[in-house]
Amino acid sequence: MYFKQITVPGLGCNSYVIGCPGARQAVVVDPKRDVQEYMDISRDEGMKITHIIETHVHADHVSGNQELKSRTGADIYFSEYAPVTFDHKKLKEGDVIEFGMVKLEIIYTPGHTPNAISILVTDKARADVPWMILTGDLLFVGSIGRPDLAGAEILEEQVKNLYDSLYRKLQRLPDYLEVFPAHGQGSLCGKGLSAKASSTLGYERLTQPVLRLSGFDAFHDQIAGAFPVRPKSFTHIINTNIQGAPLLERCPLEQTLNPDQFDRIRRQGATVIDTRDTAAFGGFHIPGAINIGFEKQMANWIGMVIDPLDNLLLVVDDREKYDLMTTELHRIGYDNIYGYLSGGMSAWIAHGMPIDSLSPISAQALNRQLDNGSLGRVVDVRTPDERIQGYIEDSVHVPMTDILATGLDMPKDEEVTLVCGTGYRANIVASRLKQDGFSHVHSLAGGLTAWLNAGYQLKRSTWTA
Repeated sequence: MYFKQITVPGLGCNSYVIGCPGARQAVVVDPKRDVQEYMDISRDEGMKITHIIETHVHADHVSGNQELKSRTGADIYFSEYAPVTFDHKKLKEGDVIEFGMVKLEIIYTPGHTPNAISILVTDKARADVPWMILTGDLLFVGSIGRPDLAGAEILEEQVKNLYDSLYRKLQRLPDYLEVFPAHGQGSLCGKGLSAKASSTLGYERLTQPVLRLSGFDAFHDQIAGAFPVRPKSFTHIINTNIQGAPLLERCPLEQTLNPDQFDRIRRQGATVIDTRDTAAFGGFHIPGAINIGFEKQMANWIGMVIDPLDNLLLVVDDREKYDLMTTELHRIGYDNIYGYLSGGMSAWIAHGMPIDSLSPISAQALNRQLDNGSLGRVVDVRTPDERIQGYIEDSVHVPMTDILATGLDMPKDEEVTLVCGTGYRANIVASRLKQDGFSHVHSLAGGLTAWLNAGYQLKRSTWTA
């Protein structure tokens, strides 16, 4: 049996190719939207992709099932309860898909979504018993799936479904089964996911406290509390996956735009995403641009800051970065990409176009101004867990997600310096506040990493400010 896990860094999405070289057939489970990697495997291994299986309707990334079907003609399979509106085949509890030495058995495991399935995988060349289980977003390495994404109105039902799937459906399965989830580290579909690619059912039962509770009431008390932030992109992604994503060839044509063309589209209401590093953006940028640079969880930050229906313009260092950025955007359903600024900011400035800046502040300058009381408000935008570990004295704590959701409750003409771990998130928030009309915004260059390396201390506490 052929088996390969394919991971999308940052988003933490896992997909799988399972095949039988003898039968020259393969199935792809939970495909990412850019499908060339599956096509390469199909060609190199001599296996035709005949099945596309989705463990559930995904909320955090756009599926590649339409793209893959258009290239291979393979049928798409979902749970019989999935609300998808395009042509597909239905799977129910106990269904078996079999070809060559591969046997896939379907288990209905709702909880993360009402339509979720898991897949028992048997390599009949080795034994007639299952070797592994693809758990979708039910069970991760080090965590379990969050039950809130289907909506608050069915949260209680989902918590009960999650308990039943984990404690009853999986309970009958042996400890030795290898667990391969649909997500890993970086995903927002669970909390505290491990960077490890796989585990065993027995190890997760042994090490996850949430799988060793005394009953449903204890499970409910632990699960039905605070959930990770839900990016604004999730609703759009769910709807896209229900209706079927448009083929990438139907997305707007890629364009290299000179400053006049770029500015014309900008003035028509397009959102400018500047992907340069924090120092370059802080020095000068296009007025109203949002700074989201390249890093592992870039797609998650985009999903929190940018409306998925916005028309987008990109500021990038080169064409290679543009191609990488468009791939990231397409993966989360941001398809209205109208091009990038040819020649970058140098061309924009040379053309006499307007610029803005963030006036980043160094650790030394911030320390001096705090000492003499000449600085305005310092706002720490990290998470509560990060804040507890230490913070700059006299700073206030307003998490990034709160500012993005409701804004910053202070006069827009007051001076504000934003602080995070490295400066990345502070720049995102700073650029958003500038867009909202704040006139005196700074970010701490290098964040608390630079602050500590400059020899300054953090105040520590067991509470969040």
